[in-house]
Amino acid sequence: MKIEEKVENLIIKPIEENHYKLYDVEYVKEGKEHYLKIFIEKENGPIDIQDCEKINDIVNPILDEEDIIKDQYFLEVSSTGIEKNLRKIEHYQKAIGKEIKVKLFQKDENGSKEVQGILTKVNKQEITIEQNGKNINIQIANIANGKTIYHWKEE
Repeated sequence: MKIEEKVENLIIKPIEENHYKLYDVEYVKEGKEHYLKIFIEKENGPIDIQDCEKINDIVNPILDEEDIIKDQYFLEVSSTGIEKNLRKIEHYQKAIGKEIKVKLFQKDENGSKEVQGILTKVNKQEITIEQNGKNINIQIANIANGKTIYHWKEE
């Protein structure tokens, strides 16, 4: 089991008991440093700094006690942001009907390594994105990364 999955299993219940949702956990190396990034959501509005501090104070002692990460790391707790990273099948399922952008490992049938459009279908093997009235099927295994797209409205 990956570190991210172990951490998720440890912290999901305490986070939910405090009326938040655990969206994702990432364990990454950036330069020389390791980061454990915890992304949270809540039903009744946006995440603010107090929410992040609260969840940090809840999960930090749990992580220290369990000591599953042997490297020194920095803990970051944050919101998912307006444009959410799509890393799991569940993330894609929640994004059906929304505009997304995926970057691919290998070019698609149109010779592109990036596809943007409305996500219309998701299953374990592939997603379908509608782009300019045409459905494009993309194998999950070919997706390097994906995210939802937010269009800022100018006033």
